[in-house]
Amino acid sequence: MLVIDVGTSGVRAAVVRPDATVECAHHRRVLPDSPAPGLVEVDAGRIAAAALELATAALDEGGPVSAVGIANQRATTVVWERSSGRPVAPAIGWQDLRTVGTCLVLQAEGIRLAPNMSATKVAAILDAVDPDRAGADDLCFGTIDTWVAWNLAGGPAGGLHVTDATNAGVTGLVRLDTMDWDEAVAGRLGIARSMLPRIVDSSGELGSASALPGSPLIGGIAGDQQASLVGQGCTRPGLAKATFGTGGMLDLCTGAEPPGTARRSPAGTFPIVAWQREGKPVWGVEAIMLSAGTCVEWLRDDLGVLTSAEESATVATGCAETGDVWFVPALLGMGTPVWDFGARGTLLGVTRGTGRAELVRAVLEGVAHRGADLLDAAEADSGERVGALRVDGGMSANEVFVSALADATGRVIEVSAEREATTLGAGFLAGMAVGTWRDTDDTAAAVVPSRAVEPTITDVERTGRRQRWLEARGRAVGTIPELSGIDF
Repeated sequence: MLVIDVGTSGVRAAVVRPDATVECAHHRRVLPDSPAPGLVEVDAGRIAAAALELATAALDEGGPVSAVGIANQRATTVVWERSSGRPVAPAIGWQDLRTVGTCLVLQAEGIRLAPNMSATKVAAILDAVDPDRAGADDLCFGTIDTWVAWNLAGGPAGGLHVTDATNAGVTGLVRLDTMDWDEAVAGRLGIARSMLPRIVDSSGELGSASALPGSPLIGGIAGDQQASLVGQGCTRPGLAKATFGTGGMLDLCTGAEPPGTARRSPAGTFPIVAWQREGKPVWGVEAIMLSAGTCVEWLRDDLGVLTSAEESATVATGCAETGDVWFVPALLGMGTPVWDFGARGTLLGVTRGTGRAELVRAVLEGVAHRGADLLDAAEADSGERVGALRVDGGMSANEVFVSALADATGRVIEVSAEREATTLGAGFLAGMAVGTWRDTDDTAAAVVPSRAVEPTITDVERTGRRQRWLEARGRAVGTIPELSGIDF
């Protein structure tokens, strides 16, 4: 299977073999732009060009393939002309905050949308380029999966305008009870039904990639976190994975029973479509950490404490413990469970004896405790008990962090053999469409973690440390009251 994986900072293409190995990987950085504070824009044309070029390179090296899978950053919003295939404006990135005011106005009307969803981003683009909504018949909206699939299928000539259920479910424009577009919300924002893509399965015969050599079948589409869930074999209720990259996401599979609401649950998680096959969605819950690897980048780029992110593990081993120093990773606010956009990063317990090693270890342990927060919340909202937690992402290579995560959660941490498990998951979804794997039980059986890390402290020690952590976390919330009062 060929996989095209479009992340926030770049595009990757690789070949997934039937033995679940990933080969022939090609990557290109395609960074978003920030023309003003709070604005994040993406050059959709560069993404499409990179996807086609890298996919062709991977095929030249490792093809032919039976099917193509797509994994993508979610909710980033593209609007383009159906007739020409040209974007009408820069795509709006999922982190973009320009529609905060719109979301608050809609909230007063009883429509709860968050600025990281696609819905208000589509409206913002239309307000800028087509305020009268006169050109709706020739406009298409899509998230990055839709845009990549459109271009793989030959653009206007192919006319493939689709999105899968995992991506549609986080746009803010879908009714989860019917898995169809919510025309009331779309109508309020002036988004015509004709602009919306067809919602399809995450695995199935979705179209033909006629722009690639051999015109392979497009067989799989999933948002990045759901692709990682499948790629780490967490396809039965109670199985969970966490991805620790710039931020952190923990996703837990809950099964076929649909959620009672699309809104945030009491412990701070959100319901998600984990994947969909043959029209049947499988559900999950997602917990979100806004700052994870970015805290290590802060040590490296802003404080000069580290020369590389990889050095953090070596430096942290210079001390056995932090000396009761606590770091709360809330550099961009705090997500699950408290959802406080006014929370800020906090460093407590610093003494004259606190040195470089203690600071770095405190940062790694702080991110680990936030990981434990996410796990606690996912278990509380789902009613499931997670045995072992599987992890991927850049921080999964940091042995000090992974050990701290095991201690904070009290669980065995199973580290993915493929650091970017999104690629493997998209390959699995595409492979199921052509019979390489029968079902998700078959794909899960192909996943073998690279290592398992056991907790090193007792339950009594863990309880004490978690209590100290919660005290520190409590000091970080409400730092900027005006922002803390905003709730989506």
